[in-house]
Amino acid sequence: MPSPSREAVGPAFDPALMQHAREKSWAALHGIRTRMRPGISEDEAKAAAREVLGALGCERLWHPLIIRIGANTTKTYRQRSDPNVRLGENDSYFIDLGLVFDGHEGDVGDTFVVGHAPQRQACADAARALFGEVAAAWRAQGLSGQALYAFAGERAAAMGWRLNHAIKGHRVGDFPHAIHKGGDLGDLPAPPSSGLWILEIQIAHPTEPFGAFHEDLLSA
Repeated sequence: MPSPSREAVGPAFDPALMQHAREKSWAALHGIRTRMRPGISEDEAKAAAREVLGALGCERLWHPLIIRIGANTTKTYRQRSDPNVRLGENDSYFIDLGLVFDGHEGDVGDTFVVGHAPQRQACADAARALFGEVAAAWRAQGLSGQALYAFAGERAAAMGWRLNHAIKGHRVGDFPHAIHKGGDLGDLPAPPSSGLWILEIQIAHPTEPFGAFHEDLLSA
């Protein structure tokens, strides 16, 4: 089992509130999606996102708003976007939200396509499918965090995509989860418990400058 410190929670922690934060975070993400139009920049998209979050009663962000467009979809959260990129007529983007509702942390992400971009759509679909396969392996086999990401890398390659191994998932909980120093899911040598860990999947086309991202709470 994981060490208690890696899955520690605070006295206010409530599994039902974790699920509520997850549901509200997905509602926020889809609300932001409705604001995305060809020509929009990432900064403009973030400004629109803040309006959505305010309307939903988001208490705060626990990580910065991340919206990546076009070639920026290959970048990790630590890399700066090219500020000159705008959403094209046939293009893709992803949204990554780390939000707090009722003192509990949600963390969701997904990739969407505008116009006609079959390869980009295939990439977005593959990120969701790979997430589903890895989550199913966790539920069925009780794999460790390390084994989950080894499996993800193998499956991504078999599907014809390149997994970004710098993205390894992480803990969430009652805010702030960071005080418990749970570390990355991909470094966890034991099976992660339900309702405490975010599985992150980021893939990219092997030669073209676009990728896709999908993340959600691992929940039995």
